[in-house]
Amino acid sequence: MYRLENVSYHDIIGSLYLEFKEGAVSCMTGPSGAGKSTILKFLNKMIIPTGGEILFQNKPLKAIDSIELRRQAVMLQQEPVIFDGSIEDNLQIGLKFSCGNPASRAELEEALKMVMLEKQLNEDANKLSGGEKQRLALARIFIMKPKVFLLDEPTSALDSETEMKVMGRFLDAVKGREGTVIMITHSPTVAERFGDENIHIPLKGKTGECNE
Repeated sequence: MYRLENVSYHDIIGSLYLEFKEGAVSCMTGPSGAGKSTILKFLNKMIIPTGGEILFQNKPLKAIDSIELRRQAVMLQQEPVIFDGSIEDNLQIGLKFSCGNPASRAELEEALKMVMLEKQLNEDANKLSGGEKQRLALARIFIMKPKVFLLDEPTSALDSETEMKVMGRFLDAVKGREGTVIMITHSPTVAERFGDENIHIPLKGKTGECNE
């Protein structure tokens, strides 16, 4: 789905070759400063490489309209944006931004159940804890039904038991739609259990590993 060919970015990333397969769960791990978040931002054009080329479905990424790309490849950052208003408002707002039709109440409630967020749709989203906000944001992008989910440590605020349950449910649901997930995780356990491809991103100048 994505192919990075000789990609570099200032002094953070140099001569990077990577491929992320369609329909797979690809987990990126590695030390802080290796450029994992930068790579994720490349994939929906939040950052442009200083060298090399990125292809999306065999088409140069630079030739794809950024707005259209971001409807197909939705990114969830580690510190999710929570908007003023209710939980329902926050779940619907991704669809609003992408010009999609509003989700039904049943879809919203099912998404909350999937991420184990036991809250009412009319509750104030800003009163949620950090881990609850992460789960709300995860449910929000699931409802948008993109082809690709770009996730930057989406469950870092959860305890390990809840993290495994939430990621298991979320990834099962995404695979049911034949979606693609490219995820940064701090947890070797998450990568080993859920990753179809586990990609270690080393600090610049060191050799990386890719295990399938």
